[in-house]
Amino acid sequence: MSDESSELSHFPGGEWEKRPAGALGFDEAKLEAAHRRLAEEVGPDGPYRVCIVRSGYIAAEWNAGVEREARMGIASAQKSLYSCLLGIAIAEGRIPSADAIVSEYYPEMLEVPEGRGPKPGRSNKPEDAEITFRHLITNTSGYLKPGERPGECYHYQSWGMNILMHVVGKIYGVYDSSDPEGSAGPGELIREKIRDPIGASWRWEWGNFELPPQAGIGIFGYHTRLFMTARDGCRVGWLWRKAGDWDGRQVVPEEWMREATVSASIIRENSAAGDIDGKGRDGHGFWTNDQGKLWAGLPRDSFAAAGAGSQLIWVCPSLDLVIAQSPGVPTEHAALESRALEWILAGLETR
Repeated sequence: MSDESSELSHFPGGEWEKRPAGALGFDEAKLEAAHRRLAEEVGPDGPYRVCIVRSGYIAAEWNAGVEREARMGIASAQKSLYSCLLGIAIAEGRIPSADAIVSEYYPEMLEVPEGRGPKPGRSNKPEDAEITFRHLITNTSGYLKPGERPGECYHYQSWGMNILMHVVGKIYGVYDSSDPEGSAGPGELIREKIRDPIGASWRWEWGNFELPPQAGIGIFGYHTRLFMTARDGCRVGWLWRKAGDWDGRQVVPEEWMREATVSASIIRENSAAGDIDGKGRDGHGFWTNDQGKLWAGLPRDSFAAAGAGSQLIWVCPSLDLVIAQSPGVPTEHAALESRALEWILAGLETR
């Protein structure tokens, strides 16, 4: 279903409206078979929680071992929200472009000498002064990593993402590296700019990995942790399915959403040259399938936010479909395993 052909497609109000799965293009027997396979895979006690939205209506909702209203940490899936916040900051003129130099706004990031990093051997190198916002959100910054130059090496890491949130927070006046816990925090920006406009209910708190006592924790620590329901996941997924629009309000810039949810050129081009290992599946804070390298059997326009603990928000514009699991089928590769998605899509009559 495209935007042009879907007459049913709409936005939820305060509460989601349910429609029979058959009215939304599913074979209900096949969809129930997908539910049974999921339950068998996870086990009789779960936990699993899956919400399926098509055309703006809930087609199915499955829960076992976790309450529908429970807010669970979404782990690295929150990085897709970080991406959205960066896109908003650029659109609002707070940052000139994704290729602006980060240290010009957050010089603290260059104040991590040996002994103050997250572990031995992790400290600033001259190349860290060249890091851009794009490097941070595409995991190509090499921040604090010896031997890694910005834009020349893909390395999935948390410290660079923390720097991204801290600098955006500093620009908006909600983060002070000398007093993180006394700051309002970037989570408040995400609430103001994204959560409240779409009527979601997630909460946030600070998190930290175990770090040495002398580490520059205020500089690169303190990650923003988001806690959502599966319905919250579907709500933000629906925002993404609509390219950042929420019922006529452009919450996230459409141009940014189009760029962020396909494989990043900085990774794709260097991968072709053999200089970087992005595998053609990584966008700007999103997992992407436009190269067909992430989910070979699923539509090329699909993309996702994903995190440890089988947290997943999967979006497919061409099918007018969002699937959130929180948690779902446990796998070796967090939430990126496509089995459960394939089971659900097998029930679509109009695929």
